[in-house]
Amino acid sequence: MNPVRFEALEVGSTLPSFTAEPLSRLTLALYAGASGDHNPIHVDTDFARRAGMPDVFAHGMLSMAYLGRLLTNWAPQHAIREFSVRFAAITHVGDAVSCTGVVTEKDEATGTVRIALTTRNQQGDIKLTGEALIAPGR
Repeated sequence: MNPVRFEALEVGSTLPSFTAEPLSRLTLALYAGASGDHNPIHVDTDFARRAGMPDVFAHGMLSMAYLGRLLTNWAPQHAIREFSVRFAAITHVGDAVSCTGVVTEKDEATGTVRIALTTRNQQGDIKLTGEALIAPGR
């Protein structure tokens, strides 16, 4: 990874996008095991249908993890000062989650940049929005 330099960034600068493989049931099961979130709505089709859903769907925190990967592909983990998201819509099995980020603020006094974050599926539907505060090197 080439180090991100504060001086090289401007409002409107974009992060290199990241797209995950289409979500599979295996991905959901592996994430459930890794996260400890074994809510059956994410792994049991019969349970999901009884709850009124057509199928299982992704953990919201899995999409947040993909955004975390977007950030750490761009800047070292120690540069992340804040990271938050808002869940906008369900991410379904088969969705290929695309993650993007754009610099929305640059603070000369603190040497930080604020990044607007978004995940979308292959149809362009927004699934998560968020933001991060990053302190890239000078």
